[in-house]
Amino acid sequence: MDDSALQFLKDLLTAPSPSGYEQPVQAVVRRYAGQFAETVTTDWHGNVAACVNPQGSPRIVLAGHCDQIGLQVKYIDDRGFVWVDGIGGWDIQMLIGQNMVVWGRSGPVPGVIARKAIHLLSPEDRKKVPEMKDLWIDLGVKDREQARQLVAVGDPVTFELGFRPLQNNLAAAPGMDNKVGAWVVFEALRQVAAAAPQAAVYAVSTVQEEIGLRGAQTSAFAIDPHLGIAVDVTHATDCPTLDLKQYGEVDLGDGPVLPRGPNANPEVHARLVSLAQQNEIPVQLAALPRAASNDANALQLTRGGVATGIVAIPNRYMHSPVEVVSLTDLENAAKLIARFCLSLTPECDFTPR
Repeated sequence: MDDSALQFLKDLLTAPSPSGYEQPVQAVVRRYAGQFAETVTTDWHGNVAACVNPQGSPRIVLAGHCDQIGLQVKYIDDRGFVWVDGIGGWDIQMLIGQNMVVWGRSGPVPGVIARKAIHLLSPEDRKKVPEMKDLWIDLGVKDREQARQLVAVGDPVTFELGFRPLQNNLAAAPGMDNKVGAWVVFEALRQVAAAAPQAAVYAVSTVQEEIGLRGAQTSAFAIDPHLGIAVDVTHATDCPTLDLKQYGEVDLGDGPVLPRGPNANPEVHARLVSLAQQNEIPVQLAALPRAASNDANALQLTRGGVATGIVAIPNRYMHSPVEVVSLTDLENAAKLIARFCLSLTPECDFTPR
């Protein structure tokens, strides 16, 4: 991964983007896409769409959602402790003992989230799984008045953001789900822009996926594509305690995953597999016997139906502060999608046969 692409990924991962609060990360996307896209637009929902060859045919949307799970300030008590509710799907135990950031009107406010020390927990309490209502954020303030000078009800909250390189070209960060998807679709668009596509290729950083695939629905309706590829994370199963017979075999570094099933157009899937073989791009196959729980679901059902494919990035420890992905998988996903887009002509037919 070259320096510019790596910096783009780091900028995405260090910009806060809980669902409904994606403005900071979308500013990063617009700056990057503006270097190579012919058009870059932001709709009133907050989706950012960049296009190369807008007059081309067919129209294809590459969707990667930029929002991450987060928290939202719900109440500030007399002593200045902040009580929150969740945005998106949480394993509450992931929150205990974490460094947090409240994104206030004047900038980030650091805090910590915890519960009573183990010495103060009764034997019964120690056995209980905590609920969101049992946790609070400590900003270090003296009282409610001081807290309110820094944060307000409705402010978004994230884990402390950052990027941590690991061995074997792996990296860990909160929000890999799904800022890596946004990275992939815009890196693919950058590669397409350097060539001569016949198709109109749109890369969209979609919003509010974590609360119901909302941005993909609205942006795809507006663009009215013939084809769509959704890029999101999927569970890597190359770590202890996971049953491969139940979850399938997905390894970090062995390539992006191409799920096959009713949410993937069979002709799109077959072309992705064929292009991977022709270009010696490693991929992994997976079964998806139901509607996808990502933007592919909304893309496929847009207007009269869109020929949809899914390219998934293996991710360990999803919805945690230490999500781990392979940077090599990201590069291979972008390369494959760019090859797919460049293979499209106005004569293409993706009718299932």
